[in-house]
Amino acid sequence: MANPLNEALRDLAVANRMCANEGVLDAFGHVSMRHPDNPSRYFLSRSRAPQLVEPADFIEYDLDSRPVREPGATQYSERVIHGEIYKARPDVMSVCHHHAPAFMPLIATGTDYVPVFHLGAVGGIRPPFWDQHDEFGDTNMLVIKPEEGASLARALGDYPMVLMRRHGVTAVGVSVKDCVFRCIYSTRNAEYQSQALAVGGAVASLSRGEAELAAKINTSTTGLTRAWEYWWMRLERAGLMVTAAKAVSAAGKRTTKAPASKAAARKKPAAKKSRRR
Repeated sequence: MANPLNEALRDLAVANRMCANEGVLDAFGHVSMRHPDNPSRYFLSRSRAPQLVEPADFIEYDLDSRPVREPGATQYSERVIHGEIYKARPDVMSVCHHHAPAFMPLIATGTDYVPVFHLGAVGGIRPPFWDQHDEFGDTNMLVIKPEEGASLARALGDYPMVLMRRHGVTAVGVSVKDCVFRCIYSTRNAEYQSQALAVGGAVASLSRGEAELAAKINTSTTGLTRAWEYWWMRLERAGLMVTAAKAVSAAGKRTTKAPASKAAARKKPAAKKSRRR
């Protein structure tokens, strides 16, 4: 019988790989998930390139971003982004932090994100900017202190995403699939918006009413499932799909066993040395 948590963690591993395959994540960035059975916990991979993340890589954290148990692995330094947003937003079930190239021209120039086509509405109209320097002065630009994560969460407010000056984007969702949908289509929209600005002239944006209605597409129609299946297929064709859901206990521990051949080799008694005659 399938373990629901194992299935959820497999989807989370797939989400990290999808966002990498679709140009949202590269060697950096991460997608997390609130624990489906315990809202005061969340799961985030060990420090690893998103395209390589597997179900066994996830570490269980409390909302102060402390591992529930010693993970025995290197952790992402910016995990407080996730913990502080989960703490501030009970409605959020998934968080993605990324540095998608399509967003960088908008972030570098302080240009507001606006939806220029219907699927871009998932990013909202003019989501807020957050400038780490305003509160914390010169830093290495990583969000590693709880107070920095809390500041970012306040800037996010009730919006679906927040743009981070000279850094990247943090987006949220009511599910892992919703978060992936938002990240991929807001990134596509940012690409179109930058291209439109380069052409010149005024960029036409959805009205607030249009954006609110269009943003419901992914939750009120089959659009979310349709997109997830499409990105899943693209992962498989690229040879990047998670090959097997490695066993993960309810506590988030790795429980994979060594291959049978290796286990058998360990159990096999050593051959006796023959005596010379």
